[in-house]
Amino acid sequence: MLSRSISLTRNYARTSLRRVSQQPAARLKSSSSFSRCLSTSHDGDDSGRQKVNLSSFADPFPTLFAGRGTVGKKATASQSTSVQAGENAEHDIDAQLRNDVRTMGALLGKAIRQQDGEDLFHRVEVLRGLCKSWRGFGAGRDASKAKEADNTFKLMATFASSLSDEELVTVSRAFAHFLALTNAAESHHRARRIRNELSKAQTTNADHMRALPEKRDSCGGALADLVSNGADPKALWDSLIKQEVEIVLTAHPTEVNRRTILEKHKRIQDLLTQADGYRDTGVTTPYLQQRVDECLQREIASIWQSDEVARTKPKVQTEAQKGTLVIETVLWEAVPSFLRKLDVTMRQDLGSDYKLPLDAAPLRFASWMGGDRDGNPNVTPQVTREVCLANREKAALLFKGDLLNIAMRLSSTHCSDELRAIVGDVREPYRTFLQSVIEKLSLTATWAGQQLEHVSKGNHTVTENICLEEIYLSKKDLMDDLMIVHRSLCDSGDGLTADGVLIDVIRNVSAFGLTLVPLDVRQESDRHTEALDNITQFLGLGNYNDWDEDTRVEFLTEQLSSNRPLLRPGDWFNNPEFFSPTATDTLETFRMISEQHEDSLGAYVISQATSVSDVLAVLVLQRDAGVKSPLRVVPLFETLDDLKGAAATMENLFSIPEYVSSVGGKQEVMIGYSDSAKDAGRLAASWAQFETQEQLAQVATKHSIDMTFFHGKGGTVGRGGNPATFNAILAHAPHTINGKFRITEQGEMINQNFGTPDRAERTLDIFTAAVLAEHHTPRPSPTDEWREVMNKLSDTSCDAYRKILTDPRFVSYFRSATPELELSNLKIGSRPAKRKATGGVESLRAIPWIMAWIQTRLNLPSWLGAGESIQEMLNDKTEEEKIRRMYAEWGSFRTTVDLIEMVLAKSEPSIAKHYEATLVQDESARELGEEIRGIRQRTEEQILSLTGHDVLSENNALLRTKLQVRNPYVDALNMMQAETIRRLRNRTDEDAGNNKALEDALLTTITGIANGIGNAG
Repeated sequence: MLSRSISLTRNYARTSLRRVSQQPAARLKSSSSFSRCLSTSHDGDDSGRQKVNLSSFADPFPTLFAGRGTVGKKATASQSTSVQAGENAEHDIDAQLRNDVRTMGALLGKAIRQQDGEDLFHRVEVLRGLCKSWRGFGAGRDASKAKEADNTFKLMATFASSLSDEELVTVSRAFAHFLALTNAAESHHRARRIRNELSKAQTTNADHMRALPEKRDSCGGALADLVSNGADPKALWDSLIKQEVEIVLTAHPTEVNRRTILEKHKRIQDLLTQADGYRDTGVTTPYLQQRVDECLQREIASIWQSDEVARTKPKVQTEAQKGTLVIETVLWEAVPSFLRKLDVTMRQDLGSDYKLPLDAAPLRFASWMGGDRDGNPNVTPQVTREVCLANREKAALLFKGDLLNIAMRLSSTHCSDELRAIVGDVREPYRTFLQSVIEKLSLTATWAGQQLEHVSKGNHTVTENICLEEIYLSKKDLMDDLMIVHRSLCDSGDGLTADGVLIDVIRNVSAFGLTLVPLDVRQESDRHTEALDNITQFLGLGNYNDWDEDTRVEFLTEQLSSNRPLLRPGDWFNNPEFFSPTATDTLETFRMISEQHEDSLGAYVISQATSVSDVLAVLVLQRDAGVKSPLRVVPLFETLDDLKGAAATMENLFSIPEYVSSVGGKQEVMIGYSDSAKDAGRLAASWAQFETQEQLAQVATKHSIDMTFFHGKGGTVGRGGNPATFNAILAHAPHTINGKFRITEQGEMINQNFGTPDRAERTLDIFTAAVLAEHHTPRPSPTDEWREVMNKLSDTSCDAYRKILTDPRFVSYFRSATPELELSNLKIGSRPAKRKATGGVESLRAIPWIMAWIQTRLNLPSWLGAGESIQEMLNDKTEEEKIRRMYAEWGSFRTTVDLIEMVLAKSEPSIAKHYEATLVQDESARELGEEIRGIRQRTEEQILSLTGHDVLSENNALLRTKLQVRNPYVDALNMMQAETIRRLRNRTDEDAGNNKALEDALLTTITGIANGIGNAG
């Protein structure tokens, strides 16, 4: 009976599709054929059969507590209890993820029906069903079903074009929110799997209590593996306590989700955790389960009723405030929690004597938010002052709150002689002492608040109303006071209390200090050159701009040896005929630096650094401004030429005694992954980055310099990102990390990696394990033969990449076939899309460059050039054997190839072709698009040949499963985005006032596609 029903449904669906294909666009809105055909969904197998599939939006009885065999039916109390108490051991944990996604999709569908009606919900289902069918017919990749796929794709485009402007907004919201909810469920599920592994290990062996999972990319597995492979426990302990991992939070405009929506997603994950607890313990009732389901429904309904589009660009101060919110709400508890677990793990795997010292901070955080002024005129000296003060105020209030909590607990009357000597003969010595600390922190917050209020009114010279000796400005002073309490508790026999919440506060002092995060200052090298040129003209010394490099270096070196300042404070204001507005801003920035208290600022990063004088200039300008403790000067080498010249630049710099003495034998160098990949292509850039770090490490060793590399990576592959963080760190050139690793965490990656406590702790664990494993895992450098192959691959891929980018048709193609021009409407960051207001693609920042290609699913920057270079090697029998051995034996090369393969798997050339057909008017540009898609196909063939895979990402089942779930929803968003852009571009100036709906639809599709695709591009 069931098979006959399925057969009838299948036949009816095929008839419906034929009927719909013959209908004009105007009739599609009311077509019942569309609705009927949605009862089928192709399962993608070779038989071509179709099966009845209930939509994720339409499950009639959504619940988080459905047992096996109950999905799609109302779960009874007995079924729920069975799942809770009787099936934990056998339960397919991934099935729970599928049920979570299905439940939230159905609740979203319910909200859509209730708020916007069945008719709108029907439109969502029509498009979803068509996209599912297109995928079922092979999405153009299965020649035997090409006709069906082509017809279905045309229906997708026709249906999208039939939607009104307002319907484009609402329908795109449905798909975007579903993908965002899926992300939330997947994020929660990763934490669920970790908890399950730890619980399973404990169940198997009651004495085998583990704080961290025994995984290769966790300290729980890495430490045990290293010890079993012969590593000395004392050496591992020494490495861990000295290890320096600093994660630098940046506000690059890639976080497309509003903070309001992210907060709702966090609450949803809390509900998923609560449901897990009910299922795992069995301590629940049907009423409690229903309450969780109802709370989940309310949150999702609230999301649907919220405006997810950011209406105004944030101010830099607001951006910085939102950026540090992750520290207040997540990391403030997650960091000490992880360090507790690391301490337990160290003692288990290394020995009971090897515990984590209280003042050890293997992980720290810094920020660019409020300090990064490269190409962003909104970041002024005044803004940086405000952000530094706001951070100090927040830190003081956080510590005050923690110590109030501790003081409430410490009612003991016994203490050490040391503490008694401080507080005198009082009944409750701990509360008395802590009260003075709390009052000092309160005064610190008041001082910072007063300063902030004054500075925000435009004043940078502030009269001190509170004596600085009465507040905390150095974290050492606060640490000393807290250690008095800790020692007293230990000396009084109350070690258990000493190792309680107090330790968490002490570790937060080490990790965050009194500033939450030190700000890096970043500025272009040209701005320093301009300032020095204005100075030399003002002093009658000539034009610094016209001097050659040797003359500049000689002048700057002389200044480093001189105690006489070049300028008096304010000379730039008093002599406007000599000092341009931008030079004045630059000099004011150095004046601001001189005013900051300890730990407010971190490094001074010089973007577009190419020469010795670029580095010396910043040291001289700091000295001239009277900076007492100069910020470490960090040259950022970005383009391919910059990377290739970096070693020579630093060799010359280290040959200057005045410079070496000024940096105290330490040097930080930043490697720019985004711009080098934009300049040369992913394959050529990755090899240049690898070689540059090798060469710089050798130069540093030669001159006895302790070098730290600062890795300027983004979340996407095209900007140096790699979702497998552990493997990515081990893929770095040997002897370049050495226990010190600094990296940017940009935009959406902050929320993805640190948005919840579980996620944050897992990220901290991976970074810690990876840097430790890299330091103690022998990894041979590439052989001369492999280097020769890499040089050939790099040259060929770079030439092929640049051939396309310099094609006369390319700019027209890029501008018209992608939403690059429209991305500027995103109100998600304070920075302009370009470093300079004028200029073409070359001046475009790497972020909008990558985002534009992600949106069209072509992901061009991450694979372009790779296919030609690999093909050249594979076509030569001698070289073929070499490159295949490289892929099999050299982890760094394999990591690069696998990333390119992942990006190709996430790309969809049929979608990119649709953008071209819909948006590109220039015939020659369309021809280029066809050529590029041909190159992409050949690149896929070469990657498959090299990896030995039959399909892309064959060895990554998780990725293929995720794509199978997500692709139809992203496809729908792409169809609506292309239609939205077409309408916007066809509007006249007179229609501009009627574009709100279309602009909202565009921003919604951009958000949804970014959520669906993730780290491609």
